[in-house]
Amino acid sequence: MDSYLIQVNGHGDCAPVMDVHLNTNGNSLSLGKVKGRKPRWAVRASEMSKKTFNPVRAIVDSMKVEPNPRKAMISLSLGDPTVFGNLPTNDEVTQAVKEILDSGRYNGYAPSVGYQSCREAVAAYYNCPEAPLEAQDVILTSGCSQAIELALAVLANPGQNILVPRPGFSLYKTLALSMGIEVKFYNLLPEKSWEIDLKHLESLVDEKTACLVINNPSNPCGSVFSKSHLQKILAVASRHCVPILADEIYGDMVFADCKYEPIATLSTNVPILSCGGLAKRWLVPGWRMGWILIHDRRDIFGNEIRDGLLRLSQRILGPCTIIQGALEHILHRTPPEFYHNTLSILKSNADLCYAALSAIPGLQPVRPAGAMYLMVEIEMEHFPEFENDVEFTERLISEQSVFCLPATCFEYPNFFRVVITVPEEMILEACSRIQEFCEMHYQGAEGAQDMECDK
Repeated sequence: MDSYLIQVNGHGDCAPVMDVHLNTNGNSLSLGKVKGRKPRWAVRASEMSKKTFNPVRAIVDSMKVEPNPRKAMISLSLGDPTVFGNLPTNDEVTQAVKEILDSGRYNGYAPSVGYQSCREAVAAYYNCPEAPLEAQDVILTSGCSQAIELALAVLANPGQNILVPRPGFSLYKTLALSMGIEVKFYNLLPEKSWEIDLKHLESLVDEKTACLVINNPSNPCGSVFSKSHLQKILAVASRHCVPILADEIYGDMVFADCKYEPIATLSTNVPILSCGGLAKRWLVPGWRMGWILIHDRRDIFGNEIRDGLLRLSQRILGPCTIIQGALEHILHRTPPEFYHNTLSILKSNADLCYAALSAIPGLQPVRPAGAMYLMVEIEMEHFPEFENDVEFTERLISEQSVFCLPATCFEYPNFFRVVITVPEEMILEACSRIQEFCEMHYQGAEGAQDMECDK
């Protein structure tokens, strides 16, 4: 090995000197420390962290408003059904966890994709002739959020794009951008109960499209796609050979006059990664138990996607083992009346809220068919003192102490989202306050024109 001294930007005797060692056979080159230069701390956040952005948090954190101190705060913003204590999980669910905890058999590490017996329990629960499942088709995850993260990570590379609903759950964008994946938004149509604008969807597909994200039932819309509409979505995916990531965390949470169809039961050739979990239907979001169901009857994913999911799962070694151990009991012993009672409460709240808000001038709610939400259009031309939905909801907090998320959080301005899991009396009180607020600020056509002229 030969040694050389290289002078950099030399200025007489004080020039910095770099000691360079070269291996003359051309296999290696190492740079010694820079002489005459004191090391400095230079710790910086990673590019991935800088690209990670949660639009809900960004908008909510920027809303510097205080609620009206004369009125108790009513929050209709958080999609957590446990907040008010009116929707507890079933006793069988909690008993299952107690028994597993007491057994002491699930305190160690599990395989990163989950215990085989627990994967078998999930496969048995969701298996059906139209979409058969075995244990090998199930990946257990730390909540549905991690299921979505793993599904995106295995399907898309940096520089590719994914197709995401607008309005839609903000996590898709947050995860994708942090991975260097482009997000393309396809429109949902409020006048058609939030069906997908299929022409717009198809126009977005290109050679870099890695997957189509479908959320059914929907957060934030509370909509449920019909069988015929799902078949049309599958036809688009099939024509362009684009796999589907199906966010079905609200699966089966549909009202009595509607039917939920898992999209995989309708697919003949489109491969699907279906993401779900315990959080919503079993009312335990903090337990962080989710799963990916791999539907691939034509072997399009093959071993590559399965192996990729296995490798990705090894980054955190799977979800909580205590909840894994309780899964079979939870899935197979939770009584049907528990699900029925939960949906009855949600349907009653949805009907009350829809009826009350429909009667308010300037608001146009869209009737939900499931999940835990409904969306409300603000006819901004009748509220000219507000620039947008963010200002509208800010003032609603400061004047009436009612907090609804502005739909700008979901890439859909001039709407707001209402969570319908709160107790009935709070729903009625919140709607009464929203009515008072709108009556205070509503301007008819002439009044709105006058306001515009004054600006």
